[in-house]
Amino acid sequence: MARNITPRNKDYSQWYLDIIKVAELADYAPVRGCMVIRPTGYAIWELVQRHFDEAFKRTGHVNAYFPLLIPNSFLEKEAEHVEGFAPECAMVTYAGGEELEEPYAVRPTSETVIGHMYSKWVQSWRDLPILINQWANVMRWEKRPRLFLRTSEFLWQEGHTAHETEKEAREETIKMLQVYREVMENFLALPVIPGEKTEGERFPGADNTYTCETMMSDTKALQAGTSHFLGQNFAKAFDIKYQNREGELEYVWTTSWGASTRLIGAIIMTHSDDDGLIIPPRVAPTRAVVLPISNDEAVLHEKILPLAESVSERMNEASGGLYTSVDKQFHLRPGDRFFYHLQKGVPLRLELGENEFEKCTVRAVRRDTGEKIELPLEGLEAKVQQILDDIQASMYAKALSFRKANTRSAGSYDELKSAIEESGGFVEVYFAGTREDERRIKEETGATPRCMPLSDDSRGKCFITGKEGRKTIFAKAY
Repeated sequence: MARNITPRNKDYSQWYLDIIKVAELADYAPVRGCMVIRPTGYAIWELVQRHFDEAFKRTGHVNAYFPLLIPNSFLEKEAEHVEGFAPECAMVTYAGGEELEEPYAVRPTSETVIGHMYSKWVQSWRDLPILINQWANVMRWEKRPRLFLRTSEFLWQEGHTAHETEKEAREETIKMLQVYREVMENFLALPVIPGEKTEGERFPGADNTYTCETMMSDTKALQAGTSHFLGQNFAKAFDIKYQNREGELEYVWTTSWGASTRLIGAIIMTHSDDDGLIIPPRVAPTRAVVLPISNDEAVLHEKILPLAESVSERMNEASGGLYTSVDKQFHLRPGDRFFYHLQKGVPLRLELGENEFEKCTVRAVRRDTGEKIELPLEGLEAKVQQILDDIQASMYAKALSFRKANTRSAGSYDELKSAIEESGGFVEVYFAGTREDERRIKEETGATPRCMPLSDDSRGKCFITGKEGRKTIFAKAY
């Protein structure tokens, strides 16, 4: 099989697209900026979705669904919100054979329509909190699309909650940020930095925006998920009032939070190599593939293949399920079969040839390191699970080590510019600048403030203004 992937150090963008192609994750749709998510890509998304959904439900949230079309008048009720999303909105102006009296936006996000519904559902403090999540598609008209990272239509979840007090809403905002961190780190093997966005990077209409920032293998940052404290802005815009415990009317406090299919792009760019995709086992559609191998057709079909199928069945029935499959591409040479699964990122190959058959063993080959391990068939399920757990932990540790090695500090603007230009990565500074300062820095360096880490609230002299500022990470980003 041809090694049809551009080396990462030659052309990173093409390397990324080549991996998506050879791993059959997605393809371009007929509509510019949109994508078709192929079965393997969608299977990864289903597993990502499952882990998040279970975490949301453990924290008391429930799923619902809201309309795809949103009246334009709803967007206009929150001035900052409409200003922020207007350039990306797709509008429906003609339907049913006639011009519509009012245009409808194809959902760019759902704060407005959900705010409208909450105003109908909330009357008393007894109706609060409302903790709703939605799994849906959204549309934001992208001028520079890239598969998974930025497409005009993408899949995501968006949580929307309403609360009795400011304290409850702020606690919800941070709690969901930490839920994101836990799922991203424990299942996607993405080391993320939870932090607060600066004023210039804040979600339109939010009082505070929090983010999980992660570093890709080209040292650029990627925003993996965000959680927003909306204050009472949308409550006032949509008249979401409740009667408090003293019988007086008050506006609710709201939050929203979201993560999307761009996480698949994050997995690709964090973990993969020049041979192809590498997937963390906990979001791999196939965690281990069994390959029966023999040049003797009779031995292959009468002995080795039945044993391979038995091994796969045993592991799939094991506690927790291992999501194994049996490779029956006997028209390919063994080397091509190995390479096929290597490019698709299957975490573990279990090779079963005549020698292994005689010794009652399999040869396990790790995708992440290429290490080969001989395992006895007896007790194989537990041993395979142990290896998969080690792969998961090793992938996280490798990504974390890479981020730390590509994080540095700067005490002046010249030092920041030099760090961004020469080595990229994350640059830690103290910052107390304005939106205008942020725009100037981006124009001159290409870097933006990614977040003010929640784990480090230290303060020092701002490298731009000289005022006291918070620890802030700057980086070029997707």
